[in-house]
Amino acid sequence: MDNLEKQLICPICLEMFTKPVVILPCQHNLCRKCANDIFQASNPYLPTRAGSLTSGGRFRCPSCRHEVVLDRHGVYGLQRNLLVENIIDMFKQESSSKPVEERKEHVPMCDVHEEEKINIYCVTHGVPTCSMCKIFGAHKDCEVSPITSIYQTKKVELSDGIAMMVGNNDRMQGIISQLEETCRAIEENGRRQKTMVCEKFDQLYSTLEEKKREMSQKVTEEQEEKLNYIRSLTRKYGDHLEQSCKVVEMGIQTMEEPEMALFLQNTKPLLKKIADGTSTAHLDKVERGYENMDHFHVRFKKVLQALRSIDFLQAEDEEAARTGSQGSG
Repeated sequence: MDNLEKQLICPICLEMFTKPVVILPCQHNLCRKCANDIFQASNPYLPTRAGSLTSGGRFRCPSCRHEVVLDRHGVYGLQRNLLVENIIDMFKQESSSKPVEERKEHVPMCDVHEEEKINIYCVTHGVPTCSMCKIFGAHKDCEVSPITSIYQTKKVELSDGIAMMVGNNDRMQGIISQLEETCRAIEENGRRQKTMVCEKFDQLYSTLEEKKREMSQKVTEEQEEKLNYIRSLTRKYGDHLEQSCKVVEMGIQTMEEPEMALFLQNTKPLLKKIADGTSTAHLDKVERGYENMDHFHVRFKKVLQALRSIDFLQAEDEEAARTGSQGSG
């Protein structure tokens, strides 16, 4: 029964599925309310009615990251998993019919007072401890609180952090998609500019061949430089996303920890990882128009004797040429 209960836990609320239960195209299940919550977080600008999204949109499965595309009915268009709902009913009925069995729980003991159980929480230092430490030990002058109240507070904090991380991962996936599109645009623009350069040089005599190779190489070098930068940035975002997913997985596993003291021992470093994972300030942002390569512009109006000194026009050269043209006009 314990193994069955674990299979009936929603990956969002970390509780037993609440009917109605919906099944995603990837065959994972969610409470419909939880599906609606994550859908709204992923589609904040879609119109809503009575707290529910009413038009089509998309979100990612929290278990496998598969993209779920919905029709105009939103989450209400997802198929209900009646089999899981029936299993939940049978499980609850079976659980209520059996006497509650006492089970032995592993309660961690204090490192200093080895015969004392950890049963309070030191608010001052942010660690669980025992009553003897409060009376005689290192925490005698500290502010303490019942472990149960801190357990509930930290559990809510961790749950909120996991939800925030899931939404942040969706946004990061969007950034990666944009970076991949930028790579394709740079490749296309680079090919177009090299083609233009080659077509211009192909009209000239063999004396232009060396210069043609030189100018084409300049386009290629800048193209590769930009592509290498974007690909490196894509890998960084991908690594950050992978690390964030691992933190989410650790968070979900921690949420399943039934022992409050063990849970609190693991929560503090985990919340630190969540705080670090939600920040993307250390990751570069691509400047607007970075993919453009239109500055590789060529004008063929010089005499044959000056062909060997020809080069791509820079922005200041174009401005000077326009100014001179207007002055002579």
